[in-house]
Amino acid sequence: MDALRRLISSERFDSFVTLLVLANAVTLGLETSPVIVARFGMALHVVDQLLLAVFVFEVLAKLVVYRREFFHEPWRVFDLVVIAISIVPATESISILRALRVLRIFRLISSVPSMRRVVGGLFSALPGMGSIFLLLSLVFYVSSVAATKLFAADFPELFGTIAASAFTLFQVMTLEGWTGEVVRPIMALHPLAWVFFIPFIIATSFTVLNLFIGIIVSSMQADHEIPTQVSQDLIVDEQKKILAELGELRRELSALRRERGSAEPEML
Repeated sequence: MDALRRLISSERFDSFVTLLVLANAVTLGLETSPVIVARFGMALHVVDQLLLAVFVFEVLAKLVVYRREFFHEPWRVFDLVVIAISIVPATESISILRALRVLRIFRLISSVPSMRRVVGGLFSALPGMGSIFLLLSLVFYVSSVAATKLFAADFPELFGTIAASAFTLFQVMTLEGWTGEVVRPIMALHPLAWVFFIPFIIATSFTVLNLFIGIIVSSMQADHEIPTQVSQDLIVDEQKKILAELGELRRELSALRRERGSAEPEML
């Protein structure tokens, strides 16, 4: 058991698994080419099954070693779910499971610490992003209602319903063809339509979406600063221990000097 624990905890084993995940990503990509599958389909299938066997061994080994502690680490549970999906046999009714094998590539996230920190920063940003998402939804709903009332009669394909207006405004927010496909045709009939669209773009594309980015960057920066702060705290603790030991040595030296000083007159 100890040997198995040392094996799965070693950096060499992690690097080996990472290389296998990369190799699996290459084989899954090659399987999308009909020409390559026609020539090397059987070899790719064998390689895929061998890689899957190694991944299954890794997960089972961690289950044996960590037992209940296995489920305390979210990334281990993520690996277990991905491998479980790969093991389930795909049939005609659930043929999507064949495509879901590509999820194995996401195991790179759990294998690379820097990628884990990025994902951790994204998850820690979710509470703040929820508030921004509600604000963006409110802006979209109000703008969709207003756009439907203003432009539905002349442009029913773009603003005939609230749903159609929301989709059109989403296109405007992304700045994809918003001038030639949406705004300029509307301004040909409604010259003052820019009064509606320009503030909407400023409120969504340039303000709310940047708030999303700001929250994500702040969360990632905070997650990166946590290990640094922990290291600084450890250094401070070590310095305090060293100073305490030095103080104890000084007191012992002073006591020895006093004993030696008191012993010399007695000898005389």
